[in-house]
Amino acid sequence: MDYGYGDGSQYAAITFLIIGIFYGFILLVAIAVYVVTAFAFMSLYRKVGIKPWIAWVPYYNYWVWLELGGQPGWLALLTIIPYGGIATLVFLGIGSHRTGIAFRKEGGYVALAVLFPFIWAFILGSKDQVYDPALITAAGYPPPRAGYGSVVPNFANVDYVSPTAPPAPPAA
Repeated sequence: MDYGYGDGSQYAAITFLIIGIFYGFILLVAIAVYVVTAFAFMSLYRKVGIKPWIAWVPYYNYWVWLELGGQPGWLALLTIIPYGGIATLVFLGIGSHRTGIAFRKEGGYVALAVLFPFIWAFILGSKDQVYDPALITAAGYPPPRAGYGSVVPNFANVDYVSPTAPPAPPAA
């Protein structure tokens, strides 16, 4: 009995077309979020004394974000293993809280950093925000590991001296 539906190949083609459009849309949204986030972190990194191009490098941008909050950067590599991203997210929240202290922000900014990191970075990287890494240590937390106020040399730091750093000793 033929009901006039053919062999079904046109339905398979339509199904694949719909799936392709759906995943294409998801890919475009993911690329747009990545680009917006990179621009946001460029503004934040520039303000805190980190090379802005790092915002475009996958995994390393999270590494530096963790170090900016005084956390060990290698925790960014936990996102590679299953469920490791949850631990990374927790430490990003802790580091975002400490970074927020340096910008004189309240704890509510941690939720913003976890849910919408690009908005958080745009706010902290704006021109009217002042970064003072000494506030982190004054609150009893370790200093940042990258950017102004870091206590260890770091590749991510810019080549000029922090305005809060003591002057370099004269050359002998």
